[in-house]
Amino acid sequence: MDNIKVIIVEDELIAAEFLKEILQSNGVDVIDIIDTGREAIQVCCEKKPDVIFMDVMLKDSISGAEAALSISQNIDSKIIFLTAYTDQEMIDYAVEANAVGYLTKPYNEAQIIATLRLCTNHHEEVKNIQKPPQELPQEIELVHGFVYLTKHNRLLKDSKEVELGPKALKLISLLCTQPNISISNEQISMYVYEELVNDKTLRSLLFRVRCATHEDLIKNVSGTGYMIQAKEKSE
Repeated sequence: MDNIKVIIVEDELIAAEFLKEILQSNGVDVIDIIDTGREAIQVCCEKKPDVIFMDVMLKDSISGAEAALSISQNIDSKIIFLTAYTDQEMIDYAVEANAVGYLTKPYNEAQIIATLRLCTNHHEEVKNIQKPPQELPQEIELVHGFVYLTKHNRLLKDSKEVELGPKALKLISLLCTQPNISISNEQISMYVYEELVNDKTLRSLLFRVRCATHEDLIKNVSGTGYMIQAKEKSE
């Protein structure tokens, strides 16, 4: 795991040094240790580490969850929460801040490295996901009168824009790179969410898209992927 830059945000010095020692012994570059939420936001946004280990409870009035949310709105660093709690509130914090996971205290070396490896592997997979190529036509005609504008990332129906959220539009843009060809759940997951999500999450997204468009616009292919249906030439 060479060349991975990490910042530790932890208000307990002993715990922070323990984590730093483990990370460094595995080839990770720990570029800073911070113990307040305010400083965490400033330093992380300036140094842009690959991964941030973020304690939930910090020394000042800004919690780790609040700091993580602010950071995630400005940079693309992966955030891993450090906490002594595993209740629903903790999970909600992680989801809201777009965290890739969390470690419960007391944690051990195997936990730390496994979580970091999973996090950074997802990061590399995101880089390898096929992005919509520039050579695509400006308009892609789909079934049921839908048209996708590739340059503007907009979906139209009878010349009127269909209101879709950012994740729904990312899904449409990816599927339109290969109309009538199935794209795997894993590839959709990594492109839309930048991490692997479960089938329930994908089905929920598809449900929202179908409600806003047409139930046959996107087809489920043998439970392994999805494809968007382009208009046939003779249609």
